[in-house]
Parts: sequence; structure tokens; C-alpha cells
Amino acid sequence: MNGWVIAALVGVGVVVVIVRRLRGEPVVAREVFGTPLILIVIGGSSLVKQQLTGVDVLWLAAGSAAGIGFGAIRARTTKLFERDGVLWQRYTGWTFAVWAVSLAANFGIGALAVANGMHEQARPMPLSIGLSLLGEALMLAWRAKDTGVPYAPPSRRELVRR
Repeated sequence: MNGWVIAALVGVGVVVVIVRRLRGEPVVAREVFGTPLILIVIGGSSLVKQQLTGVDVLWLAAGSAAGIGFGAIRARTTKLFERDGVLWQRYTGWTFAVWAVSLAANFGIGALAVANGMHEQARPMPLSIGLSLLGEALMLAWRAKDTGVPYAPPSRRELVRR
């Protein structure tokens, strides 16, 4: 699939997730963990086709650690609450501040990496976004466990698709 098509699809998907979480949504385990895993697989599959150098791997590890870390920080700014007996989440203003800082840091790390010899193709956008969302999902799961409130079941619409 064309790189621009993948970028557009990933961009639309991320916007949908952000809008839903801004309004507040039930925490459904499949959604919280499914999206990052899908993006990581898409990004990782493009890396398999690359011949990565040691420099690529080093910068990829640094960028991955930063993405997971910023995702975890972002999850700390998310409001968790109970509604209808299940756990809900809502992004706050601080969440968007962390999104902005993490985007700037990601672009900065990328520019620094490329300036120091990393191949641009070794930084797939779906992988970066997926790792960030994975960091958010892991911290959210840890915080959710402390609430004692159960995750929401998949919506009826999702169950019908099965």
C-alpha cells in the first residue's frame, strides 16, 4: 500500500481516537490495546523490509522509549471515572499539552536521528504512534486496576460484526 495512503489512514484513525476520548468514552480493553498493536504490526512490517544499520537500531530504540514514555505520561493526565458501572476515560487539557510536547519531541528525535545517520525509512510513523499509544494503554491499565471498576464490554455494534 502507498505510504501516503497508510499515513492518511493512520492520521484519520488517530483523530477519531482523540475526538472520542475528548468527549469521554467507555474503556474497552480491545480498543485500548487493539489500536496500538495494529499500528505496531503495520510499522514493524515495514521495518522487516529494511536493512537496518546499528545507527538505525540505536535511534529506533531511543525513539521507541520516548514514545512509550510520553504515552505513559499522557495516560496519567487522562481522567478515569465510573459511569453505568464501568470505567470511562476522558482526555483533559493536560493530555493535549502532553500530545503537543510528545509530537515536538518525536519530530526533534527524528531530525536528530536523520542528521546523525539514521535512514528516514527506519522511522515508520505507524510504529511511532503505536508505541506511544501502547505506553498510554499500559499506564491506563495500571491506573484502571487501582480503581477496581471493570472495563466496559465491547459495544453491541462490535459484537454484531463478529
